[in-house]
Amino acid sequence: MSRLNSEPKDVRICFLGESFVNGIGDPEYLGWTGRICAKTSQKGYHITHYNLGVRGETSRYLKQRWLKEASYRLPKEFNGRIVFSFGVNDTEPMGSKQGIELKESIENTRSILSEAKQFYPVLMVGPPPCGDVNQEQRNQKLANFSGQFALVCHELDIPYLDIFSTLVKSSVWLAEAKANDGAHPRAAGYAEFAAIVQNWDGWLNWFTSSK
Repeated sequence: MSRLNSEPKDVRICFLGESFVNGIGDPEYLGWTGRICAKTSQKGYHITHYNLGVRGETSRYLKQRWLKEASYRLPKEFNGRIVFSFGVNDTEPMGSKQGIELKESIENTRSILSEAKQFYPVLMVGPPPCGDVNQEQRNQKLANFSGQFALVCHELDIPYLDIFSTLVKSSVWLAEAKANDGAHPRAAGYAEFAAIVQNWDGWLNWFTSSK
């Protein structure tokens, strides 16, 4: 069950995931999470934004830490919500080093989301593509992961955003990621990511139904 206080425009949001949640590569240190919160605050919402992205983290370790970190920041008397976004590190190289296969990623995702929805409103944003042209095989794997995550979210009735399918066609995202480190974009790439999320029904519904 979600837990909302008497002032719905005061919102605390934990963003949990990996380096793309953290905003690695953005010289403005906003990433996509900071940008969507800044945009939404212009509509009169008072958002406490907790960026809990950990660089290099896989779903295996996110599963171990998310509840402790979120519950500390989202006590029951506040209007707390969670956005998850992970999956890139479950593919190579980090996932390979840990022996993570798609089956475990799906199991971890189902476990994380099943537990989270018992306490908070939850959204999930899928993994984005890599920009390195030599990462075609990895992008194919990410597309598969994204599709499987979408099925889990549908099963659990949790809104899911397939960001991969849009960003893999984005010249801005791909060019910046390629020019940077092959995976993470710069400011313009994160701004494009943010624009997709902030116009997504899953996100918008959080800030219309509570008015």
